[in-house]
Amino acid sequence: MFRAILRILTDLKPVLRPPGAVKESEFLKRCIRCRRCVEVCPFRSIKVIKSRIDKQTGTPVIVPREVPCYLCMKCPPECPTGALKPIREKQEVRMGIARLNNETCLPYQGILCRACYERCPFYREAIILRDEIYPEVVEDKCVGCGICENVCPNEEPSIVVIGRRTDGR
Repeated sequence: MFRAILRILTDLKPVLRPPGAVKESEFLKRCIRCRRCVEVCPFRSIKVIKSRIDKQTGTPVIVPREVPCYLCMKCPPECPTGALKPIREKQEVRMGIARLNNETCLPYQGILCRACYERCPFYREAIILRDEIYPEVVEDKCVGCGICENVCPNEEPSIVVIGRRTDGR
């Protein structure tokens, strides 16, 4: 059931591509579905879209609720077509953007939780705490790795990462 829900969500929101992905339209033209990025990922963060019957079928995607991207940066150099461009610094990655739902986020309900804040690889930069309690996403610093979504303790995560279709990375 959980996988079925993830498939539906993948169909509804822009997919989260691996680090270094070019614009979605260009990505779909360049990606030859070789799966080299999948094979080199030590965390098995990169999956292949199988649930669709369209031009995205067979392309690499990250589903943060299952396994986020830990920004090891091993996948971009493996791409033979330039669908994934090499990135020098982790801070330059622009996979997606985290969106926080204040209506379901535990601190906004009076329950202490700092999971997304403490696990973010850009501690005190991409997610900050307003009044030392309430998490807020700093869009300029968020790289979209999905670790925050992965560690959210709610069954339905209160923070989700949306892929950046219009970004050139």
